[in-house]
Amino acid sequence: ARCADVILLCVKPQTVKEVIEVIRPELNPGKLIISIAASVPSSYIEKLLGAEIPVVRCMPNTPCVVGCGMTGICKGRYADHGHLEIAKTLFEAVGKAVIVDEKHMDAVTGLSASGPAYIYVILESLAEAGVKMGLPRDVATLLAAQTALGASKVVLETGHHPALLKDAVTTPAGCTIDGLLELEEGKLRVTLIKAVVRAAQRAKELLMCE
Repeated sequence: ARCADVILLCVKPQTVKEVIEVIRPELNPGKLIISIAASVPSSYIEKLLGAEIPVVRCMPNTPCVVGCGMTGICKGRYADHGHLEIAKTLFEAVGKAVIVDEKHMDAVTGLSASGPAYIYVILESLAEAGVKMGLPRDVATLLAAQTALGASKVVLETGHHPALLKDAVTTPAGCTIDGLLELEEGKLRVTLIKAVVRAAQRAKELLMCE
């Protein structure tokens, strides 16, 4: 911390206070704190710092390890646009990054930070369906994963609403509409929405568990 201009605070929420108490003597307003501690607000970190040190809060996800991550970024009271750009550049090296208001960071946690786990469950289920229909497991997994990758890429590159893209795949009296009907009967849509909402709510609770 003494020699660094940017300090990455990458710890569990419950240990933020302890870590800051250790490094605080080496910090000053010329340094930037980038925190990826889930659910810890910038105001909490600023209070612990006890000085007008800029804090940027980030919430990346695990696909960063393959250069395809998604990171939500917001600034604290003493950070400015330049500090946001430093953090954005850092995380764009491992995927995409978006700047949001801090009030939305718990939603970012519930959606994109926890999201890979939801997608893995969906991929696992699709692959199991392929196995059920007689496909080798490796082939079924490849079909499911590449399909999800391709569908995501179409959304990102065209900018079209997923509902419109879904309709483009769904022909009258075809196979897809029957599959979609099963998903609706199984309440997949509302279950995914509830999963994100509950994860976001849990993010709000983490610091209170300290």
